Amino acid sequence: QVQLQESGPGLVKPSQTLSLTCTVSGGSITTNYYYWTWIRQPPGKGLEWMGAIAYSGSTYYSPSLKSRTSISRDTSKNQFTLQLSSVTPEDTAVYYCARAMGSGYDYWGQGTQVTVSS
Repeated sequence: QVQLQESGPGLVKPSQTLSLTCTVSGGSITTNYYYWTWIRQPPGKGLEWMGAIAYSGSTYYSPSLKSRTSISRDTSKNQFTLQLSSVTPEDTAVYYCARAMGSGYDYWGQGTQVTVSS
């Protein structure tokens, strides 16, 4: 059973960088052909795909967030990390990590609330 767990600060100040880590257990992040994904849901809005890091280490970003987003991984810890720079209150959301293969997601983290506020 694969499990994903998000971790990171719940409160970030405007203009700072949001950093979240997803720790994966029960499966390796280097296993073919999975994509390890960050998705967020602002209050009252739908899910927004932010980006992903592939089993190979290749990264993919939402065009609307690409200039502010970086996704990396630590294979020794079986973790992948999201960094979102220059945050504003509009980045307040529940942030999820998830595993994707093909067109679907089969495992999700429970989500973590991040609030951007001074």
